[in-house]
Amino acid sequence: MLNDKVVLITGGTGSFGEKFIFRLLREYNPKKIIVYSRDEYKQDLLKKKIISTFPQSIEKIRFFIGDVKDKDRLNRAFENVDYVVHAAAMKQVPACEYNPFEAIKTNIYGAQNIIDAAIDKKVNKVIALSTDKAVNPINLYGGTKLVSDKLFISANSYSGGNGTVFSIVRYGNVAGSRGSVIPFFKNIIQSGQNKLPITDERMTRFWITLDQGIDLVLKALKESKGGETYISKIPSFKISDLANAMLEGCELENVGIREGEKLHEVMITKDDSRNTFEYNNHYIIYPYFDWWDSEKYLISTGKAVQEGFEYNSSTNSKWLNAYELKKALKNL
Repeated sequence: MLNDKVVLITGGTGSFGEKFIFRLLREYNPKKIIVYSRDEYKQDLLKKKIISTFPQSIEKIRFFIGDVKDKDRLNRAFENVDYVVHAAAMKQVPACEYNPFEAIKTNIYGAQNIIDAAIDKKVNKVIALSTDKAVNPINLYGGTKLVSDKLFISANSYSGGNGTVFSIVRYGNVAGSRGSVIPFFKNIIQSGQNKLPITDERMTRFWITLDQGIDLVLKALKESKGGETYISKIPSFKISDLANAMLEGCELENVGIREGEKLHEVMITKDDSRNTFEYNNHYIIYPYFDWWDSEKYLISTGKAVQEGFEYNSSTNSKWLNAYELKKALKNL
């Protein structure tokens, strides 16, 4: 699928981008990988990691300094590109709340720039990374990503039947990624403290690793026809159990839910259930547009979920307890 192809990753120096690039170099033989991001220091660090791990492949890597807000730069970077994975975004909830117009310009206008450049440069397929926060959003980050998702799905009606294919991959906070609770707890534990702050003992989250997220992106790259939203079937866990898995017998300090934070993650709403199909390891929310042909595009191995189904971390059928979380943490 990706052998002898040109793949571009926006936000390519982030946690996902770095892991994705390493997977491409390990499992495929791409013609070229373009890392598109705006931080030259992070690009230099990534370049050194690639040289030390895949020295024979460094000539395949191109580092483009650029911002998704810069349409002209995107047009230059997208020249002769086959596949795009769009991972660039303003993701920190407090930063988006304090800098709302920058979040809108990056997450919404940036998404439109990706779409326009991909169509104009005849890119084969674009996979955009989404988030649980785009589902029933209560903060600006979630609101901008909801709009972004809608733009990418609707873009299929502009690209035409034989044009660029746009699809979405949605997941929540990745276990162990930068900005997640695991490194936060780890720093507190390493400082010698025995008290871990949690926002609410009732809080639940989905557990997904970077590799699982990448698996879903690769599946979407392989089989998407346009407009689908892919969601992994993954276990849930309680934040209190995670704290005890990382520091057995620790004291929990309830600090209260932060602004824009939810008690539970929701990946599929009850209203989306009417267009959702279940597969062995994932769900797909299919688009509901006149241009979408279910007989042509629907993957036949799926089973429609019951109307009213909601994929919620608090009502999930799969759970990780403290012991299982401790085992999972060792594999990160």
